[in-house]
Amino acid sequence: MGNTKTQWIDLPGTKQGSLLRLFCFPYAGGSAQMFRTWQRFFPREVSLSPVHLPGRAQRINEPPFKRLKPLVDAVTDVMIHCLPDAFAFWGHSMGALISFEVARALRRKGRSGPLALFVSGRIAPQVPDPDPPTFCLSDPQFIARLGQLNGTPKEFLAHPELIQVFLPTIRADFELVETYMYEPEGPLACPIYAYGGMEDKAVTVDNLRAWQEQTSGKCEVRMFPGDHFFIHSSTATVISALSNDLLRVSPWSTQANKLPIVTGNSYPGINLRRV
Repeated sequence: MGNTKTQWIDLPGTKQGSLLRLFCFPYAGGSAQMFRTWQRFFPREVSLSPVHLPGRAQRINEPPFKRLKPLVDAVTDVMIHCLPDAFAFWGHSMGALISFEVARALRRKGRSGPLALFVSGRIAPQVPDPDPPTFCLSDPQFIARLGQLNGTPKEFLAHPELIQVFLPTIRADFELVETYMYEPEGPLACPIYAYGGMEDKAVTVDNLRAWQEQTSGKCEVRMFPGDHFFIHSSTATVISALSNDLLRVSPWSTQANKLPIVTGNSYPGINLRRV
């Protein structure tokens, strides 16, 4: 099976000057592969560690989790042995939910939590999901639903052979999210940055602002052009915002006080820096 840590988490060599590690959690049906293309756009102070979930990419032969708590326990048990002094969590949709619960699990184990929690495209956990579950739909209905969400390439949906390979994992991810039961705990101590798409009808600004309940610190909302998968249509702006937000929370960053202050609910585009 190989090393457990590297199975679950990419732990690349720290970049020269890097002081903060960003653990990245994928959305339902997605894999950590997408984050590997992000690394070169981040400032040298930040190193990315994508989290690899069973049932996809190099772990495609492993059964995916269908419930959140066992997955969170497994990720936490691995992560607790490789946490640096300074780290943050980023997750989109399902990944946001996983990262939130991992942060709470670390606290229950008496460990320091992330410097910041970045939750993208996800309603606050205490807000009931108004939509009925979809994981139990028939294959044709479920595939149609995937097409409506606009996150699965149409080329993929047009190939039955590919669908049959990946559909069990996607369906398991949906089941994991749709069976989630929020359990109240005290708020996290770290700030929360909630990112959303301006055209995302399922995750509104109010849904994102509700994350304030989950932190004793600040909760800032960033809105970007695009629907639920704005991280693909507005990748450059998202990475720019994320880079600058990370530099703000890093206690060692020499650039943190030089960055522009964000006001309102939107984030101005900033040129990406290749490093």
